[in-house]
Amino acid sequence: MEWRHKHLFDIDDWSREDIESVLNLASEFERRLDSKESLPSLKGRTLVNFFLESSTRTRVSFEIAAKLLGINVMNWATASSSMAVKGESLKDTVWTLESMGVDMIVIRSSWVGAPQYIARKARRARVINAGDGTHAHPTQALLDIYTAWKRFGSLEGKRVLIAGDIVQSRVARSDIIGFKKMGAYVFVSGPRNMVPLHLDALGVSYEPDFIKAVKEADVIYLLRVQKERWKASAIPSDYEYHMNFGCREEVLKEAKPEAIVMHPGPINRGVELSSEVADGPQSLILEQVRNGVMVRTALLYLYLGGER
Repeated sequence: MEWRHKHLFDIDDWSREDIESVLNLASEFERRLDSKESLPSLKGRTLVNFFLESSTRTRVSFEIAAKLLGINVMNWATASSSMAVKGESLKDTVWTLESMGVDMIVIRSSWVGAPQYIARKARRARVINAGDGTHAHPTQALLDIYTAWKRFGSLEGKRVLIAGDIVQSRVARSDIIGFKKMGAYVFVSGPRNMVPLHLDALGVSYEPDFIKAVKEADVIYLLRVQKERWKASAIPSDYEYHMNFGCREEVLKEAKPEAIVMHPGPINRGVELSSEVADGPQSLILEQVRNGVMVRTALLYLYLGGER
């Protein structure tokens, strides 16, 4: 199979077949690892984690994924880099990295469009978006889809609730695109000031009653309240948010018995959800983390031209 995409900015230009290719390959890699079988090798390739915005789970997840394929990994230390200390331009930094033999640049930035900019300047290296501003987080969306797909087998007709701070969320946008491409019905809930005004552009509906939304959902996807992105306080208090839009035990009792709870992390216990829900039997939050490694391994393999 020849992978037709050169870079990964978002999944809006992907087909359903593209998504299914990643899910199937991630599943195959997971099966091999569970059976103690080796994965195909991409030894000799080099990846740089070029993170201009703080992250722990995404950076480490890419690092583990790369090492499973034998890829050399460099982690970019932003604070002590020539960009930060000596004023080197982003373009010159990219060219320098390519001259050192970097094949893949995994970029996270608060700047919307940073992955596309780097891809335009890169002469050879592939680029994967690990989150740009409030725009997109495609690898998170793919691991979310993979997690729900593993649980349900098919997402056709499933009702996916995305709740919380949607305005500031790059995860929400990519998840909406991805789940819809897989045939799911996506709807949102949350405080009105955290929900985009023009939801029709996203092709989703809004349910202001959070408990009613939970009752209807097969997937209850909770977003972190991103206080660092709001110029003024977006919620009266953590307690009030939790009581109105937090997933508590009493709320989850109203959900379908087979409904699953997901969150992109890091979670704020007592805000988006209670500890009883986060650690409960319907929570797949830790499984999402493990699945992230599988999905990113599949993506690195496809984008670096591994043979199927």
